Amino acid sequence: MQNKERGAVSWLMEFAGEKRIFYIVSVIAAIIGVICSVAPFLFVSDIVIRLIERKTRWSGYLMDGGAIAVLWMLRYLFHGISTCCSHKATFQVLANIRKRLCDKLAKVPLGKVKDTPSGALKNIIVERVDSIETTLAHVVPEFTSNLLAPVVVFMYLCILDWRMALASLITLVFGIVAYMFMMVGYQESFQNTINKTKILNDTAVEYINGIEVIKAFGKAQSSYEKFEVAAKEGADCYVEWMRRCNVPFCIAMVVMPCTALATVPIGGFLFMKGSLSLSTLVMCLILSMGLVTPLITVMSYSDDIGKMGSILGEVTGVLSWEEQLRPINDNKQIKDYSICLENVRFSYREKEVLHGVNLKIESGTVNALVGPSGSGKSTIAKLIASLWDVDSGSIKIGGVDISELSLKNYNRKIAYVSQDNYLFDNTIRENIRMGDLNATDKQVEQAAKDCGCHEFIMALPDGYDTIVGSAGGHLSGGERQRISIARAMLKNAPIIILDEATAYTDPENEALIQHSVAKLIKGKTLIVIAHRLSTIVDADQIFVIENGTVAETGTHNELLANGEIYSNMWRAHMSVKDSEQEVEPRA
Repeated sequence: MQNKERGAVSWLMEFAGEKRIFYIVSVIAAIIGVICSVAPFLFVSDIVIRLIERKTRWSGYLMDGGAIAVLWMLRYLFHGISTCCSHKATFQVLANIRKRLCDKLAKVPLGKVKDTPSGALKNIIVERVDSIETTLAHVVPEFTSNLLAPVVVFMYLCILDWRMALASLITLVFGIVAYMFMMVGYQESFQNTINKTKILNDTAVEYINGIEVIKAFGKAQSSYEKFEVAAKEGADCYVEWMRRCNVPFCIAMVVMPCTALATVPIGGFLFMKGSLSLSTLVMCLILSMGLVTPLITVMSYSDDIGKMGSILGEVTGVLSWEEQLRPINDNKQIKDYSICLENVRFSYREKEVLHGVNLKIESGTVNALVGPSGSGKSTIAKLIASLWDVDSGSIKIGGVDISELSLKNYNRKIAYVSQDNYLFDNTIRENIRMGDLNATDKQVEQAAKDCGCHEFIMALPDGYDTIVGSAGGHLSGGERQRISIARAMLKNAPIIILDEATAYTDPENEALIQHSVAKLIKGKTLIVIAHRLSTIVDADQIFVIENGTVAETGTHNELLANGEIYSNMWRAHMSVKDSEQEVEPRA
C-alpha cells in the first residue's frame, strides 16, 4: 500500500506537523556544533607549527588558545540548542503517532482489532513508540551533522594536498570493509531478536494473566518452563547475533581511527621528497585524526536506526489497515428505527459464518436472537451495531443502508451491551456517564437505580466515586455488567442491543434488570441475545439462528407449536431449570 511505500523521513516530517521546523533548526545547530568541534584542529596544527618553527611570540599562541576555547564553548552551546529543538519536535512526533494510532483503531472494523492481541497493540502504542524517543531526539540531528563533518574535513584536506586526503582514507576503507562484513544479515538478525522479545513479552503476559488457573490446576512448573524456554531462546538469539558481530566490529573500531598508520609514512615520504611543506604535513596529520571520529559516531547509531525503522514499520502497518467505508457527513433521513437484513453474508478469519441472513425487525419492538453457541447470534448483533462490515448483502435502518450513514451519526442511534463490556479505570459515576457526557449526577444515579446498581454502589467505601480499577477489576462480573447496562440506558439511544448482557447476573438481579429494561425501552427497538430462554418469552419476535442462517421465526407460542429447533431448546432449558430447583434445597 502507499502508506508502507513512504520513507521514514516522510513519516517523521508528517508526524512532526508544525514542529518540523525544530528538526531543521536542530540539524543546522548540530552541523554548526560539529564544525566548531573540528575547527580547533586547525588552531592546534597552527600551534604545533609555531612550536616546530620556534616562534616565541606569545600573542599568536594566546589567540590560537582563545579561539580553541571559544570554539569549544560554541560547540556545546549549539549542541544544547540542537538537543532542545530535537526533543521539542520529538515529543510532538510521539504524541501525534499515538493520536493517529488511537484514531485509526476507532475507524477500523472491530474484527481487525479483535484479531490483533491487545498486548501487541498496547506494546506498539506505549512501549515501542516511547523507545524511539532517544533515537529521534539524538540520532536525527547528530547523524546528519556527523555525516557531513567528515565531508567538510575531507574537502579541506583535498585543498591542502589531495595525496594526503586520499592517504587519510586508507584505514577508513579497511574499517568500512570490516563493518560491511558485520552488516551481512544484520537486519535479519535484528528483526529476529525483536521477534524473540515479542514472544517473551507475550509469554510473560500469558503467565501473569493466567496465574490463577495455573495455580488452581497445579501447572506452575510447566507454564514456567514455557516462559523459561522463551527467555532462553531470546538470550541465545542475542548472544549469537553479538558473536557474529563482535569480531568485524572490533576490527572496524580499531583500524578506522588509526589514520596515522597511513598518513605518517606517506606524509613523511612526501616531505622528504620536498613535495610537501612541514606546515601542510602537520595540518594534514592533525585534521586526518578528526576525520574518522564523527564517522564512528555515525556507525554507532546503526542499532538505533534499525530499531526506529522496525518500529515505524509496525506503526505504519497499523495505519495502513483498511477503515470502515462510511461518509464523513450525511443528510439521510431515517423514517423509523426498523432493521432489515437482506441476504447478509459475513466471514470471520476467512471462514464464512453467516450465509445469506434475511430478517426484519419492526420499529419499537422487542426481538430476541437465540440459538446454539457459535450459530452467529452475536455476529448478527455486531453487524447491526456496525462493529463489522458485511461481506455482501445489506443492513438497513429505517429504509437507509447503514453504509450510507456516518459512523458518528449511526453510533448515536445504537446502544450496544455485550457480556464482556469494558469499564475504564475511573469512578463508577464517570463510567456510567460515558453513555451521555452531558448527563447530571442525578441522571447518572437514576440510571443506576433503574438497573439495580444503586444499592451495591452505595455499599462501596466511596459510593459513586469508587475507582473500579483496570477493566473494572475491583468489581464482580455481575456488578460490571449492571453498570454497563446502566451506561447504555443513560445513552437513551433509539436502538438497544443486549448481547447476552445478563450472563453474569444472578436470577434475582436478572429479573430486576429485565423489569428495568422493560420500563426504559418504550418506543425503542430492542434486540436481545439471551442464554436463558425464560427471559425472552414475551418478545414480539424470536429469531432462531442455526449454522449462520435464520432457521425459525415467530413468537414464543408460535415457535413452541411449530418450531422444532426452538421447542427442543425450550425443553432443554426447562429441564435444566427443574434440575437447579431440585439441587437448591439440598444446598
